[in-house]
Amino acid sequence: MKKLKIAGIVLVLFILYVIIGMLVPFVHMKSVSKTNKSKIHTETFYSTSNENGSDRAKIVSDNQEALDLRLDMIRKAKKEIILSTFDIREGSSSDDIFSELLKASRRGVKIKILVDGLYGTIHMTGKDIFAAVGSEPNVEIRFYNTPNLLKPWTINGCLHDKYIVADHKYLLMGGRNMFDYFLGTYKGKSKGIDREILIVNQGSKDQGAVGQIRRYFQKVWNLEVCKIKFSTCSKNKKKKEVKRLLSHAEKVKVPDYDYQKITVPTKKTTLVTNPTTIYGKEPVVFETLKQLMLQAKSKVIIHTPYAVFSKEMYEGIAQVKQQVPNTTMILNSIASGDNICASADYQKNRSKILDTGVSLYEYMGRHSTHGKSLIIDDDIAVVGSYNFDCRSTYVDTETMLVVQGKEITKQLEEDFSRLKRGSLKVNKDGSYQNDKNVAERTMDSKKQGMIKILSYIIQAFRYLA
Repeated sequence: MKKLKIAGIVLVLFILYVIIGMLVPFVHMKSVSKTNKSKIHTETFYSTSNENGSDRAKIVSDNQEALDLRLDMIRKAKKEIILSTFDIREGSSSDDIFSELLKASRRGVKIKILVDGLYGTIHMTGKDIFAAVGSEPNVEIRFYNTPNLLKPWTINGCLHDKYIVADHKYLLMGGRNMFDYFLGTYKGKSKGIDREILIVNQGSKDQGAVGQIRRYFQKVWNLEVCKIKFSTCSKNKKKKEVKRLLSHAEKVKVPDYDYQKITVPTKKTTLVTNPTTIYGKEPVVFETLKQLMLQAKSKVIIHTPYAVFSKEMYEGIAQVKQQVPNTTMILNSIASGDNICASADYQKNRSKILDTGVSLYEYMGRHSTHGKSLIIDDDIAVVGSYNFDCRSTYVDTETMLVVQGKEITKQLEEDFSRLKRGSLKVNKDGSYQNDKNVAERTMDSKKQGMIKILSYIIQAFRYLA
């Protein structure tokens, strides 16, 4: 009995050690230092030339198109493919993508895949498809910051970047994770509503967004916290899985896109990123976007799945609203949202967001919207991985692409308009403005009760939400 009691005490102490270790390092939310703030020059996001830049672009909202573009980019790659994502899971889309990656590697294309360590460990470890492809001579898979329970301060630092690059030519980046919920139109699986931006580089290999993202990727790829995974695979398992994937590849139908035809010209593209450390970060992405929004002459429209604001973020959005009266935010209603922690915090702090003065629209769709974008006036479109929440602001790596161009901004605004048509405007008192074409989405009593309880609990940990 005495040994059991001691073991119990040790277990409790270890659990407390893990909980404290994973939470305390992120309690203090940093502000951007004077040095880093001085590096933000909003004028540099605008071209001074009358000519178009080297990048062409397209907004990609359709799940099937998002999958098809990935497959076509992989097929067109001649030298190198780089892929960075928060989450990859087994499924129909992974079969399609990894069968094409396998074929590409066997024709000599060098492939680098970078995945967040926490979600990679959960969803990729022990899966034959990743081991088989990852052990190919031309393929290398790394995890960013695999959590260590003995060092619990490593648990929360996540890689949230999401993009794929083929050679020095094509870039697709945005909010999509790599599994069936977001990719393809598989029956009963593809439900997520998301957004990416396709970039086609028509200049030299180091120009535009492709050059910027490649340099950023290499910087992260070479971090000490990025470790090689799946370098080996048992002979029998590999043989069986490779045979399956090569057989599957014969059935995959991929459109041959005319990238010149489907894209529009842009003036300038600029990548904005958070620091790459696994620990608490200065909010570089938020501060940069805030400074850009403050320069708006006529309007700002923000689309974010979640809104979990720090004091600095409340003040920043209020400042933008004061400077730009026509400032709008579109986000999931509590009933539509699929992130229960973010929804719970939003229920508790919704009135504070309304107090910023921003025009608030809540999406009432059957499935959650997951896009992360904003529009500034009629010539700046911003698309990427950054949510307007504390985790994206102070904890995770994030990538946002700022694109100057009237045609691409018009595409993004049309996408926003479709979301608004499925949304209800929130009045200052928290009620909804009546719209005969949109019904308020309701929750079942179980979800409602869970969110109500969680809305109080989450306040102690909202800096990680």
